[in-house]
Amino acid sequence: MSESVDVDARPAAAGRSAASGDAKNFVGSVAKTFAVLSAFGPDAAELTGAEIAKRAGLDRGAAFRFAHTLAALGYLAPVAGTRKFRLTLKCLELGFTALSQRDLPFHARPLLADVVPSVSDSASFGALHEGDVVYLARIEQSGPQPVSRRPGSRTGAYAAALGHAILAHLPRDAQIAHLDAAPRVKLSERTLIDLDALTARLDEVRARGFAVSDGENAYGLRTVAAPVFDAEGLAVAGVSLTIRAERMSVDDFVDVAAPHAIRIAGALSDAARLSLGAIAVPPAGGWS
Repeated sequence: MSESVDVDARPAAAGRSAASGDAKNFVGSVAKTFAVLSAFGPDAAELTGAEIAKRAGLDRGAAFRFAHTLAALGYLAPVAGTRKFRLTLKCLELGFTALSQRDLPFHARPLLADVVPSVSDSASFGALHEGDVVYLARIEQSGPQPVSRRPGSRTGAYAAALGHAILAHLPRDAQIAHLDAAPRVKLSERTLIDLDALTARLDEVRARGFAVSDGENAYGLRTVAAPVFDAEGLAVAGVSLTIRAERMSVDDFVDVAAPHAIRIAGALSDAARLSLGAIAVPPAGGWS
């Protein structure tokens, strides 16, 4: 049986993320290998060959061969007295480098760099602290920037799309506490400072899944932001993409940038969840 696989028939657990890449460079056997490994989980710590096949989207013969190959390599082990397999501790090696003493800002930087300048002029990762957004990672297009947000710099969460993206997923009392933590001043004629108007905006952001700012935080800048959730599902940070207004209309920018902001925020949320919190936002005392 050939190990090549049609692009539209890749194993469900392993092939979806490759759809945006070059199909001719897609290696089906590698996708199937990770489909087999991904078949195991908290609810399926031990699986038979037939169960692996079903969960990985493979036929039984292929699942059998892949499972025995992975067992020979030390990533699976037979369960004594059964026809089942289990993951081994050797699988931890695959994720150790990513987990080792690294936090969410570190993992955010290469993801942000991927969209600057092709999608946006700058891209940021930040968290909330006492009513402010604190920028923890930032990638900017080379050359002068209308507004530079160095890591450790702050801006009022009430006036920033990044702040709205995080606040929108907090309980109402926590939203109000952050919004009332410092004076709300108009940074432009578009800045919302009324509490009722801001909480209504946050409800809209939560329903939509991302926040948009069109010159509300700084004249001539447009921003799209999405929330990042921790291992418990709490909004703890956000990702924002910003562009100069003359480069693109706000509607066009939202169409282009929102999927990228959501994708990056989702990847960082997955990192926090899959690492069981080992990859996280660093403590506020280290934000500098």
